[in-house]
Amino acid sequence: QLQLVESGGGLVQTGGSLRLSCAASGFTLDYYAIGWFRQAPGKEREGLSCISRSGSSTVYADSVKGRFTISRDNAKNTFYLQMNSLKPEDTAVYYCAADYSRDYYGCSVSREYDYWGQGAQVTVSS
Repeated sequence: QLQLVESGGGLVQTGGSLRLSCAASGFTLDYYAIGWFRQAPGKEREGLSCISRSGSSTVYADSVKGRFTISRDNAKNTFYLQMNSLKPEDTAVYYCAADYSRDYYGCSVSREYDYWGQGAQVTVSS
């Protein structure tokens, strides 16, 4: 079965850190750009970050730039989102996603992603 399995969500105080992980099973991430998204109650889904197949190119939304870091470990078929300096407005369900891409060096959160994780709740208390 082809799937992405997320882990690492939880409750944290303002200013704290969390790391989300997303492990792929049933397929290799080598041919996929990777992205992280979130959706807060009553709001549209927001693309936060992506990383290219090569790992050399990353994109961040202004809302998380300088605080969040995306990374990938193709040997483990897993990728990550390190979240620092968390704020209450970061509270949302976070989703990982994989985009089959011929572009080895680029990525975009605006593309149609092929596989999605189940979502992980992140709650930041004030």
